Amino acid sequence: MSKDKRSIAGTTDYQVVGTRPPRYDAPDKLTGRALFGADTNLPGMLYGKMVRSPHAHARIRSIDTHRADCYPGVYAVVTAQDFRWAEDSNADLDESAVNFRYLHENMLAQEKVLYVGHPVAAVAASSVHVAEEAAKLVEVQYDVLPAVTDVRAATEPGAPLLHEQMMTQSLSKPSQMPSNIASHIQLVKGDPSQGFAQADVIVEREFTTSTVHQGYIEPHACTAWWGLDDNLTVWTTTQGAFGMRDKLAKLLDHPMSSIRVIPTEVGGAFGGKLPIFIFLEAVAGLLSRKANRPVKMTMTRAEVFLATNPTSGAYMKAKVGVTREGRITAAQAELYFEAGAYPGSHIIGYSGFAAGFMFAPYDIPHGQIDAYDVVVNKPRTAAYRAPGVTQANFPAEQVIDELAVHLGMDPITFRLKNVAREGTGLIDGASHGSIGAEEVLRAAQSSAHYSTPLSGPYRGRGVAQGYWGNWGARSSCTISVNGDGTVSLVSGSVDLSGTRTTVAMQAAEVLGISLDRIKSSVGDTDSIGYTEASGGSRTTFATGIAAITAARDVIAQMRGRAALWWGVQDQDVTFDRGIFTAHQGGDLQMIFAEVAGKLSETGGAVTGVGNVDPQGWGGAFGTHIADVQVDPETGKVDILRYTVVQDVGKAIHPSYVEGQMQGGAVQGIGWGLYEGYQYNTQGDMINPGFLDYKIPTMPDVPMIETVMVEVPGPNHPYGVRGVGEVPIVPPPAALANAICRAIGVRVTGLPMTPARILEAMGVI
Repeated sequence: MSKDKRSIAGTTDYQVVGTRPPRYDAPDKLTGRALFGADTNLPGMLYGKMVRSPHAHARIRSIDTHRADCYPGVYAVVTAQDFRWAEDSNADLDESAVNFRYLHENMLAQEKVLYVGHPVAAVAASSVHVAEEAAKLVEVQYDVLPAVTDVRAATEPGAPLLHEQMMTQSLSKPSQMPSNIASHIQLVKGDPSQGFAQADVIVEREFTTSTVHQGYIEPHACTAWWGLDDNLTVWTTTQGAFGMRDKLAKLLDHPMSSIRVIPTEVGGAFGGKLPIFIFLEAVAGLLSRKANRPVKMTMTRAEVFLATNPTSGAYMKAKVGVTREGRITAAQAELYFEAGAYPGSHIIGYSGFAAGFMFAPYDIPHGQIDAYDVVVNKPRTAAYRAPGVTQANFPAEQVIDELAVHLGMDPITFRLKNVAREGTGLIDGASHGSIGAEEVLRAAQSSAHYSTPLSGPYRGRGVAQGYWGNWGARSSCTISVNGDGTVSLVSGSVDLSGTRTTVAMQAAEVLGISLDRIKSSVGDTDSIGYTEASGGSRTTFATGIAAITAARDVIAQMRGRAALWWGVQDQDVTFDRGIFTAHQGGDLQMIFAEVAGKLSETGGAVTGVGNVDPQGWGGAFGTHIADVQVDPETGKVDILRYTVVQDVGKAIHPSYVEGQMQGGAVQGIGWGLYEGYQYNTQGDMINPGFLDYKIPTMPDVPMIETVMVEVPGPNHPYGVRGVGEVPIVPPPAALANAICRAIGVRVTGLPMTPARILEAMGVI
């Protein structure tokens, strides 16, 4: 583990933080006791099934549900007409600025279908099989329209319009003509034309990436029960129970206080189960209200691919200029990102993240980035870890690497010459705070991997640097002290990657007790304060601060209880590492458990509360090193060695951090070499399943080596930075750079399949 010289205030001699205890959820998941989205079973439960469009683009002429309503075993059928819409739904934007109209149209189409798999109706029946048969009886009449699934074709004059009234939104000047370009942003720093005039070498290339799915193993699933008391309870696999409750309240026009969302265990998400979009829950609620019975809905794997939210495919141009001495003078990019059938989750879409972070690892005096969010006849896109940045990093790091080759410089040395530091201005106008970009590059350069020579025909080593800004946001935690000295911790963050453990570890450090004295659990929307979704690499950071705050509250209260027991003033009692001490009239001491045992005699229960909204979260960097060998006859790429070097701030649980680094790298490898939606000319996805949509498996990747660099984040008591998203950013670019060194030419499209590699080599 690489150590940075900078430190944070307070002790770094931790008792719990930095250790590797077993995770709380391991026994239940290993033995099959854990309850996931489809595991909820209630008395009298029905089963729901969506009716989905077979067309990529069509106008709905009529929907006739009569035959399905009359089918034996059917209890309810719903369409978009069953929603109680707010009168001014077009202007009703939630706090994430998702257009409400697009949200409900994506859930159940009313006038047009915009992708194959778009839901138009739903049925609830006594069994899954009855529901499937009844769904076939719903008669939908369509007027089929031309479809467009390519982001470039969608921007051309005369392209089929998905939304006839949609104008391009811009932070400067909105358009006056309907367009498939939903939004455009432009970021400018300095004078790009001046910067390029100062350059001695300029590299400019075009790049494409495919639509890619998050590939979580567990499909979307939920159970809804709309009771006779008009209260709706939903059990669901989601990254955020409170965001889900907020959306349901709006979509169903129902009070938040009458909706309870209970998050189940989550079998993978990676941004694909954020509550920004709702696929089943509101419809299941409608079916339950109509049938007066609980309704379970579970997607098939094909439905997950066809009708959830993959990440954007993109077409991009990148241009960078440098001096002979190796200093970058200017950078410019155009980014066209698929929004899918509806505009992005905010005005700038995910292309906005891409634009903001694309060149973030470097000190660039002049730059301009134009980013476009473009609708196409595919499912609406959403986050996949570091949303938008993996795509943008692919051209940025290839052009950077090509410049290093032109100058005859070592690729890491070139990056170090231009590395961003604290105070460096970004093209979007922001400036870096305390960051570890330089430390990460130096750790990569001195790593065992980079120091080991690589030789042989058709072998190459590639390097890429990546960045993600991370997030803070609202989190809530309570800690209740039990009479035996154990504590019960409840947080509002859905546990995606062991955060029940990492949050409790931070509380244990404050409380001065061992982790096995803490029971850590995830609350639902009726049992804990508002907590944002688990995403943005925020949970260990923000919910950790909530746990620390709650633990400090506990200690403050227990100091008062100890003082009361000893008959001294509160200020006369100190606490350190689990021991309360009074220094008046001789030293008096009690351990945490002893004070807990006296709570009933000193005033009753003690519960600490932490409700926080931390700001100033720190962004993080990663450098990836990839060694590959390319078969010149088949184009197959074998990864010989792979290393992830990343600034993790402070590793609360090093094993979990290593797992995040390795998991993100493997997903990025899949993105780089294998994965991508494939469509025919009618807009049908032709590989909606893991048989044809290849993801990397164990034979495809070597053991991912990890190097953790700890540059403490200044706004967390233990220096935590988010770690979950950075590792997916560099892999496609690192592999592309390695492949270029192996075969001598660049591959500019993802995935870099054998066919694309052979085409680049001129073999086919």
